[in-house]
Amino acid sequence: MGQREHVRVAVIGSGFGGLGAAVRLRREGITDFVVLERADSVGGTWRDNSYPGCACDVPSHLYSFSFAPNPDWPRTFSGQQHIRAYLEHVADTFRLRSHIRLNHEVLMMHWDKDELRWEIETSKGTLTADVVVSATGPLSDPKIPEIPGLADFPGKVFHSSRWDHDYDLRGKRVAMIGTGASAIQIVPSIQPEAAKLTLFQRTPPWVLPRMDRAITGAERWLHRRLPFTGAARRGLLWGIRELQVSAFTKRPNELGLIESIAKRNMGRSIKDPVLRARLTPSYRIGCKRILLSSEYYPALAQPNVDVVASGLAEVRGSTLVAADGTETEADAIIFGTGFRVTDMPIAERVVGADGITLAEAWKDGMESLRGATAAGFPNWMTIIGPNTGLGNSSMILMIESQLNYLADYMRQLNVLGGRAALAARPSAVHTWNRRVQERMERTVWKSGGCNSWYLDANGRNTTLWPGTTGEFRRATREVDLAEYEVVRVSAKGAEPAVDAESAVEGVESAESAEAVR
Repeated sequence: MGQREHVRVAVIGSGFGGLGAAVRLRREGITDFVVLERADSVGGTWRDNSYPGCACDVPSHLYSFSFAPNPDWPRTFSGQQHIRAYLEHVADTFRLRSHIRLNHEVLMMHWDKDELRWEIETSKGTLTADVVVSATGPLSDPKIPEIPGLADFPGKVFHSSRWDHDYDLRGKRVAMIGTGASAIQIVPSIQPEAAKLTLFQRTPPWVLPRMDRAITGAERWLHRRLPFTGAARRGLLWGIRELQVSAFTKRPNELGLIESIAKRNMGRSIKDPVLRARLTPSYRIGCKRILLSSEYYPALAQPNVDVVASGLAEVRGSTLVAADGTETEADAIIFGTGFRVTDMPIAERVVGADGITLAEAWKDGMESLRGATAAGFPNWMTIIGPNTGLGNSSMILMIESQLNYLADYMRQLNVLGGRAALAARPSAVHTWNRRVQERMERTVWKSGGCNSWYLDANGRNTTLWPGTTGEFRRATREVDLAEYEVVRVSAKGAEPAVDAESAVEGVESAESAEAVR
């Protein structure tokens, strides 16, 4: 990539969001774009997370693009290797390889308000783009808590998303920190080979059985020969989850039945009443992400496993000290402590029209318009932005909705013509987020009595969407020009922003007049 190369669109990241954006751009007839990927292959979080037992907790036929169905999923809940292979297949099928720049980490992005374009500095040089689509995703940068003494631990330390496959856990004393979605898959996978496995649990999760099975050859044959059967399967999975949304967002008390199922799941394997009490959550199910596993509790009941009902507070040499004073000897520490979700590092690398970073603009909490655009950052869009996460369904549904929004955003820029940018009005951003937060108050995520990774430092849920995926699809079907201002280039530099709706109407009127003449 030469210096100062210019493209119409620069997409950051090559996971589901980035590859989906690339496919949608091509379908819109836009081929002047690049996908900038910091790693040496595509796949996003499904490339980075390769820990033992890594799999999706959303059914396979729902965790794939509607425009790229896969009739050959081997299991109802697919493993990491199959999902990563699917993303490689998407890149090949839709001829995206020529657009993808591997090993191109984005170091900084600056909005040039005179030229109305983004200047992007990467690890391999610089380029400019009219539009930036940030698809780095919230599960890309691991979060390891600051633990006194950790730097002096003599053994092995790594995060679940940076698994060290060269380190042999057999016969080792292993400490697993955290009880999230990754941890409950890792624990049963490494328990048989560890000499001792100690789980540090700050808060116990609610765990439902994972109804996983191999998809039969007959089913796969049927989906290949009659594609509508795969679509129907996907539709059924989607519909069931849409019906569940109101219990999470409006009537949390209806989740009691689900709690009883989770307790029975625990009771089948955990016979020790002391351990069962230690593993029973004190908050309403759904307040934290509901986890799926049929192997987690059986693993915890094994004699070489110890559950410490407290977080890791200090490391003294090879001795790990919990917040309750419990001491444990360990040879290896594995952190399953999640990601930087509410303070995404990419925000520190985006400098907008006012000369401040997105992280500075979001210092009091992330805010965007329809989960996509941010005030002060023209022609910049994020996939899986603030308040687009889900607690019970597939993120691919939300990604595809945002791709619809991206497509219409590009159409509006084309209608405007010339060098132009769309800037989200601060009032529109604030109005959208005020309504989202008002709806959030009724949800189990706010009223369920827990402190989850969904919440930011101020206690606001800036992560999840408080409605159905169908609602979000309707809200992002097209760009509402009344929510934007148009900025154009003049001889004196960028012109003052004007009303986007009026600007487009003016362009369309001029085009109509030209057609009459």
